[in-house]
Amino acid sequence: MKYISKDDDMSAENVIDKIKNNIKLLTNSEKKVADYIIKHTSETTFDTVNSLSKKVGTSTTTVMRLSTKLGYSGFADLQNDLQKYVMTSSTPKGRLISNLDNVNTNKLWTQTVQFYNQQINQLFNQIDQDALDEVVSLIESSKNIYCTCVRSGLPVGQYFSQNVNRIHGNCTMIVADTTDWVDEIISMGQGDLLVAISFPRYANRIQEFVKIAKEKNVTVVIITDTFSSPIVQFGDVIVPCDSNSLAFHNSPITATIVVDYIINALAIKNSNHNSDRLEEVSEILKRIDYHS
Repeated sequence: MKYISKDDDMSAENVIDKIKNNIKLLTNSEKKVADYIIKHTSETTFDTVNSLSKKVGTSTTTVMRLSTKLGYSGFADLQNDLQKYVMTSSTPKGRLISNLDNVNTNKLWTQTVQFYNQQINQLFNQIDQDALDEVVSLIESSKNIYCTCVRSGLPVGQYFSQNVNRIHGNCTMIVADTTDWVDEIISMGQGDLLVAISFPRYANRIQEFVKIAKEKNVTVVIITDTFSSPIVQFGDVIVPCDSNSLAFHNSPITATIVVDYIINALAIKNSNHNSDRLEEVSEILKRIDYHS
């Protein structure tokens, strides 16, 4: 039985190729695990040994033995390189090239629907309702709510901010790379909540914003793609949402579903008070002939 040294060209960029190139050294059960990792690399960065073995239908011993054969001290060590691989392959060009092998242009619509069905199922298995209800409670109890995002996070941030503000009237959206948040952060402090949305390639402006907000005792909710995201270290609550797509872009689909749940929960929880506020907003919109 041959074991591969991690020093034998085991850089973070080629961990998947390394697995592919050494498939022949693996047992049938180990090949099943390796095949799953290759096909679901991003998802595997969230898995424990137990959860991965259950998904594949094998034993935890098989997962550990595969990791050892590939030159790792254990699954956590292998997972660390997988996380780095996901981050380094997240440039738009790199993602597009990588995804082209898996796309059939004649069945792209079918593949797109199937892809997001799989992501939604993964989301449901990864996130407990209790975690999302904690976010809802934080929003309800916070003095001021701020949401920061950039670029691919903008659709999610706008959806969150507009609707939370319509319900509670105390939510401000701050686009981290265009807004001078330095002036905004001066007035933030304990009792305030910052919801930070960040997907690859992670913007430095958001990282700095979240770091300083945390230093000012602001409670921080992080919506990001993996636990290896650089802003995770500053979060009080982490909500992982896979942002992969079939092409090159960060997809807002799963994060939008999470935000939609939060909006639903907020609106329904205090429906009498919220309906009065929504009616007042509607009356003002009528008064200014906003809708045709």
